[in-house]
Amino acid sequence: MNRSARFRSLIRAPEILQLPCCHDGLSARVLEQAGFEAIGCAGYGLSGSLLGMPDISVLSGHEMVGQYRNVCALVNIPVFVDIDTGFGDVNNVIRVVRECEKAGAAGLFIEDQTYPKRCGHMAGKSVVTVEEYLPKLKAALWARENPDFVITARSDALAVHGIEEALYRARLYAGTGADMVFVEAVHTTEEMKAVNATLAALDTPSMANMIEGGQTPLLGAAELQQLGYSVVAYPCGSVFTAVKALREWAAHLKRHGTSTEFLPHMLSFDAYFEFIGAQAIRDREKTFL
Repeated sequence: MNRSARFRSLIRAPEILQLPCCHDGLSARVLEQAGFEAIGCAGYGLSGSLLGMPDISVLSGHEMVGQYRNVCALVNIPVFVDIDTGFGDVNNVIRVVRECEKAGAAGLFIEDQTYPKRCGHMAGKSVVTVEEYLPKLKAALWARENPDFVITARSDALAVHGIEEALYRARLYAGTGADMVFVEAVHTTEEMKAVNATLAALDTPSMANMIEGGQTPLLGAAELQQLGYSVVAYPCGSVFTAVKALREWAAHLKRHGTSTEFLPHMLSFDAYFEFIGAQAIRDREKTFL
């Protein structure tokens, strides 16, 4: 089974799919080794990891796809990726969808924000009209070569126009053929129920987004499944955790001039050697020597 088909089956499985997001190859390796069946890779983490900047459309499509290619080549599980607003008109959407598919991604989402977009939990968002967004969604659906490649429609309309507009767009995007719909930044469990009831009526899976400190209640996977979600993404946890750990190590090193007492909080040289796959590479080299 190819990774797109595997991802599609996981979305449709009875149990909710937990989809933590990596921000680079190291974090992708950690998540795969932790046992997750699929992972995400999205603009929030990539902007922070590659540029040290927030998710405000400063990262180019070329940079994003390049990192997707690296991650997909590294792990054996499905990788779900982010193409922001499509980086232009329908022709740009077609190109980036095909590039993501060639990179090895199992699926992607495209959102209805205006450009430049921003993180879905930041203030000051705006969205395009459905007349502007729908051609991009249709182009994304048309562009894929593997029919199992999952095209997800994301709407940020709730924060801008309220729940009724968000539900209207969810129905419209599902009716247009989106394989999954992602209504971003819902504020209450009642809104979650309304979104999922709307999509369930159209037999379209729904994705939740759990951002620590964000606008959506931070709920467990089991509760989200009961509310009707098929997938739950965690886009920020890896970068939040990495920055905190690096800050603590850097502060200790600056204060003490050595990391000796910090060793219990770090991997050992040998443990990292094993984690990064160096021993397997060394063993492989022997077959050619």
